[in-house]
Amino acid sequence: MATNSSIVLGIDPGLDRTGWGVVRRDARGGLTLVACGLIHTAAGQDLPQRLDYIYKELQQLLQQYTPDQVAMEQNFFLKRAVTMANTVMTRGVIILACQQAGKQISFYPPKRVKMILCGTGTADKKQVQRMVQLTLRLDKKPEPDDVADAVAIAICHHKTAPLTQRMNVQAAFLEKIKQAREQQIRKK
Repeated sequence: MATNSSIVLGIDPGLDRTGWGVVRRDARGGLTLVACGLIHTAAGQDLPQRLDYIYKELQQLLQQYTPDQVAMEQNFFLKRAVTMANTVMTRGVIILACQQAGKQISFYPPKRVKMILCGTGTADKKQVQRMVQLTLRLDKKPEPDDVADAVAIAICHHKTAPLTQRMNVQAAFLEKIKQAREQQIRKK
């Protein structure tokens, strides 16, 4: 991720309602909400039509806002099997659209997003909405919950990705040193 400025598209996937939010980090580290919204599909439509609509809407968002990275909620299911299957398929078309657009996707468990934003992994929806509002200095809380969650995911990515990237670079460097040592030992 660039250190000067970057744009992240946050996504809260769901077959009925997929929330999305675009958050920009400026050169000084300030975060700004660029846009947010909801991709809503009608329950009466056939599953393939709903997935196609989500896919096309996401393609349009990727093209319109040209995010540097995409961050999506990593779902843990305690709901019905049908809901789980539909969300998994929705995630699949989102991942496909991002892959085709050449965008890297990072996944964040809901508890991690809440911890980064609110300081506790057990924050409720209203707390998340309020912290999104405060973090981005918005006049009102983003609604509905799916949109607020998507924006929260984008904020979480902006706050954690630079450190994660540095840790990955350091880990790769240490692995190369380890391999070089092993090669020296073998030569002796």
